[in-house]
Amino acid sequence: MRFSGTESYVASDDLSVAVNAAITLERPLLVKGEPGTGKTVLAEEIARALGAPLLTWHVKSTTKAQQGLYEYDAVSRLRDSQLGDPRVSEIGHYIRRGKLWEAFTAPERPVLLIDEIDKADIEFPNDLLLELDRMEFHVYETGETVRAARRPVVVITSNNEKDLPDAFLRRCFFHYIRFPDADTLKAIVAVHYPNIQHRLVEEALRVFFEVREAPGLKKKPSTSELLDWLRLLMAEEIGPEVLRERDTRKLIPPLYGALLKNEQDVGLFEKLAFLSRREGR
Repeated sequence: MRFSGTESYVASDDLSVAVNAAITLERPLLVKGEPGTGKTVLAEEIARALGAPLLTWHVKSTTKAQQGLYEYDAVSRLRDSQLGDPRVSEIGHYIRRGKLWEAFTAPERPVLLIDEIDKADIEFPNDLLLELDRMEFHVYETGETVRAARRPVVVITSNNEKDLPDAFLRRCFFHYIRFPDADTLKAIVAVHYPNIQHRLVEEALRVFFEVREAPGLKKKPSTSELLDWLRLLMAEEIGPEVLRERDTRKLIPPLYGALLKNEQDVGLFEKLAFLSRREGR
């Protein structure tokens, strides 16, 4: 089965090509793009489209690659040995399987999401090179080798906070999710809010792109923030005529907290409103 998006996820043609190419090559799909452009959700929708189970490994700054394989709880084993617990002879009892182990031994071919890999230490991707390439690893405590019966579909996301090693990049199929144009955003909105007023969407998108294109903006609003804003506009019954107003005192859009995420950007729009009022005198 080929991926082309789902009922709840609008995938561009180039994104669909990238997903299917990664599946065919059996290589990890490395996805980059602005925060909020649907990178994490992509793995969920691939799993839904393929009818495959989804395993998610959320990477943090303290995450180590070994945790994705397994963790050996030597402290618990020592404590149990001191208490005379008979389970100490079964070393496997103290080994906790990681997400890669689960993916390698899953009864069905799963989709494995390694989310925000760039949050971890720079050595994190290098420490996974062999495992992702050969799809196997050795468990030193038990002497066993865990091999994938069938290579899982691996999706790796990055917010581009730091560069990834070249050796790691060579083993991936890369795709950058570009920010959607107006027509694609309309299709995305229609999927999430099928009964929304057409005029409200038109005016909201006009304001949304004006905000994104404001010079000096520290954080541009994303697709997910547009959807949140539209939901609030509908909940508060704010119509398209309110968004169409050109009153310079209302340059900041209503319910702007869904779009502007820091005081610097709010201050920027307040300054622009002040300058606009002064020039209008």
